[in-house]
Amino acid sequence: MTVIGFHCSHEQINPAQLLCDVQRAEQAGFTAAMSSDHFSPWSERQGESGFAWAFLGAALATTQLPFGVVNAPGQRYHPAIVAQAIATLAQMFPGRIWAALGSGEASNERITGDEWPRKEVRDQRLVECVEVIRQLLGGDEVSHEGLVQVNRARLWTLPDKIPDLVGPAVTPETAARHATWADGLVTVNQSREALEKVLRAYRDAGGRGPARLQIHLSWAPSEDEALAIAHDQWRSNVFDPPVCWDTETVEAFDVMSEKVTPEQMHQSVRISSDLGKHLEWLQQDLEQGWDELYLHFVGQQQTGFIDAFGEHVLPRLNPTAVSA
Repeated sequence: MTVIGFHCSHEQINPAQLLCDVQRAEQAGFTAAMSSDHFSPWSERQGESGFAWAFLGAALATTQLPFGVVNAPGQRYHPAIVAQAIATLAQMFPGRIWAALGSGEASNERITGDEWPRKEVRDQRLVECVEVIRQLLGGDEVSHEGLVQVNRARLWTLPDKIPDLVGPAVTPETAARHATWADGLVTVNQSREALEKVLRAYRDAGGRGPARLQIHLSWAPSEDEALAIAHDQWRSNVFDPPVCWDTETVEAFDVMSEKVTPEQMHQSVRISSDLGKHLEWLQQDLEQGWDELYLHFVGQQQTGFIDAFGEHVLPRLNPTAVSA
């Protein structure tokens, strides 16, 4: 099985255009998709923040692709509302939705006016939210008092099968913690060695389900153009935790990224005008043991990337549909 998915970046592309893009991606041969869920972009240059859950309804209705969505329950979203959203989409589109549940980022979550908790508190809050969401999806009436409060919540519209609740992780420690509850793993591209440690930590801790890898990449007909796209759109995203977790405003990200050089972009984005090189990188990902790859072209104009990869890269990988 070789699942090659298309990533829908709401912080970069308005939802009307993004809907056209994912439809084009399906026609080009991509066999799955995943969606970000942002209230704020990473920079003024990105400049979008469409509501992911509204988009997902339209995208699922107008394609045949399965979708994943990255979500942070517990502050901006009450876990009962997340469970209701998942259940509704899963009832309408059986077997085609999964949700990666993370501890969140201040740039999105601080809008509630509540305190942004320490990381260990956010991690515990996530565990509570996952338990609440899973119980609600199972049809239970749930009351809970802890870092989140739930009072006699019950979902009346339920899917026939509970969708996968997936653990997003960028470190081996987080991957191992998620293994206790997650139905799968999702992470983002790092060095080959770092990816191996994350995947091994999840599996060694008993982690089950598919291992999914989201890949930030930049391609253009020339090396200079590919590098310029990455530097323009993704230089606010090169910072390691806790910076990316705890920075609150778009303006702060833009100030921090002023001194990021184009050459530094190679640390977080796969940049090449050579489609053969992109193919080689993806083949290495599959050989390392990643079950599903989700390609995120970091530019705002997706058509050229979709068409080029659809003609020259995907046929060599022979993508297949997600198994039931």
